[in-house]
Amino acid sequence: MSLLSRLFPVLFALLISVASLPAAERPNIVWIVIEDMSAHFSCYGETTIQTPNIDKLAATGVKFTNAYVTAPVCSTCRSALITGMYQTSIGAHHHRSGRGEMKINLPSHVKLIPEYFQNAGYWTCNMGTPHGSPKIAKTDYNFEWDPSVYDSGDWSGRKRGQPFFAQIQLHGGKFRGGKNWSKRVTEKLGSVTDPADVNLPPYYPDDEVIRDDWAAYLDTVRWTDHEVGELVARLEKENIRDNTVIFLITDHGISHARGKQFCYQEGMHIPLIVNGPGLRPGTIRDDVVVHIDMAASSMAMAGIEIPDYLQSKDLLAEDYEPRDYVVCARDRCDETVDRIRGVTNGRFKYIRNFYPDRPYLQPNAYKDGKEILIRLKELKAAGKLDKYQMLQMAESRPPEELYDMQTDPWELNNLVHDPYYSDMLRRMRGNLHEWIEKTGDLGAQPEGAMYDSDMAVYLNTIKKRRPERFEIIQRNIEQMKKWEAEGK
Repeated sequence: MSLLSRLFPVLFALLISVASLPAAERPNIVWIVIEDMSAHFSCYGETTIQTPNIDKLAATGVKFTNAYVTAPVCSTCRSALITGMYQTSIGAHHHRSGRGEMKINLPSHVKLIPEYFQNAGYWTCNMGTPHGSPKIAKTDYNFEWDPSVYDSGDWSGRKRGQPFFAQIQLHGGKFRGGKNWSKRVTEKLGSVTDPADVNLPPYYPDDEVIRDDWAAYLDTVRWTDHEVGELVARLEKENIRDNTVIFLITDHGISHARGKQFCYQEGMHIPLIVNGPGLRPGTIRDDVVVHIDMAASSMAMAGIEIPDYLQSKDLLAEDYEPRDYVVCARDRCDETVDRIRGVTNGRFKYIRNFYPDRPYLQPNAYKDGKEILIRLKELKAAGKLDKYQMLQMAESRPPEELYDMQTDPWELNNLVHDPYYSDMLRRMRGNLHEWIEKTGDLGAQPEGAMYDSDMAVYLNTIKKRRPERFEIIQRNIEQMKKWEAEGK
């Protein structure tokens, strides 16, 4: 009998008892959502740094080793999470879309998850730090929504004994590169990570700029671990830790050349830890799951009926059936038009590139302005990148990619043309086709006027905040339209 099957009777009894409790006795639900960070915690195998607070959550809770986002960029990922729906099913799949004159409205039957908690008697809050704030923290949803689904930016305003649902948005990897970052890390954590200790993926060159950046990133991981410790300490101080369920994820992987915005492991694989009453300490789950599964799982723990339309699954349900595969979808990011779908069953990864004649690193002002991307392009021009480091620098892409992540965890050797894997290739092609049809993937539909509407707002914002990027983005938009006209 598997560990999962042994857990079901205990968890089912817990959920039945929760459902019968009055609101005041139901567990608090906390979602920790960390920006721009992969699973570089020591409990997930990172050795350069230590993350004791997150490690403790994993050791005393449930750790998922095969968790993925449904989109490798923040606004689309967050739009999916807050609805329990694939962003591609609700028209929220383009990053920062619906921001101009043209708006995106959810289907009438789709509600935001905090609304369900409010209706069940919960206080709902969206916080930017473990200590809370009067202001609502980051949402970044691509559709029109009612801010009243959040009662505040902290749980302290709730009635005595009222349970709460809290989203805690941690800045995570976005701290890296910030002003006086090394000084802040030293003051809070006592030291910075030595770039000489960094272990880079083989698809990045052993270069000083890349090493320095990765070390600064690992310090954001340490900083985040400290913040998680502060959150747990607050719960303990307020004597509510024992009645609080914590979900911890990141909103996608590290912001690097092959990470954020892409469907490689660096972009779509995330940590997922669940910790709280009734969960068996030290449980490790290796079935494939997606981040939207937090929605149904949280609702079940609160005794809230899960609506049939939700694409999220309760990971702890008695009748839970593991997914055969999961899908991550990348569409337009800022001005850069793209469509990529990544499918994985935990062992194999299949990637479909719908724009194979375009470069991997299409023009994108957000990423092109990063020092690491500038350096990679310099090294390419100097002929100093090996064949693996050139993968993400290529001027075109294969229409399909297939990787055996057991033997090739870095996804370096494309197996599409290897006859030994032809059956797996056909199977995963079928998986993607099935998912596109079943979920109503809207990614194939042209944006048309929505693109122009969003770009007008984007350009106006950039002109005010980052005027040095204005002409770059204009040129990128022209390039996107030129390629579209050419059928490229």
